Amino acid sequence: QVQLVESGGGLVQPGESLRLSCAVSGSILTRNAMGWYRQSPGKQRELVAAMTPGGSTNYADSVQGRFTISKDSARNMVYLQMNTLKPEDTAVYYCNVHYAFGTFWGQGTQVTVSS
Repeated sequence: QVQLVESGGGLVQPGESLRLSCAVSGSILTRNAMGWYRQSPGKQRELVAAMTPGGSTNYADSVQGRFTISKDSARNMVYLQMNTLKPEDTAVYYCNVHYAFGTFWGQGTQVTVSS
């Protein structure tokens, strides 16, 4: 069974940085599509950053230039580096990974940006 566990969330001030981690177990990361999503209260879950099986990345306009998605296949980890955080980035962040046999989600990690 594939499991994803996010970590690295927390409370930060505007302008600060966080790095979210997603540990994948139960299957190795190779050429997988993967992504980071977020959901704020009362809003739909939205895609923040994605990586294609070939390694290309794309980002929501709201985070372009501030967030970076990456992976470490040797460690079976997916990361989201978030810089210059804004209050509107406050949300629960989820990672997901696509395999030929299914798509899997983590349980989420809370990010709160507030002064």
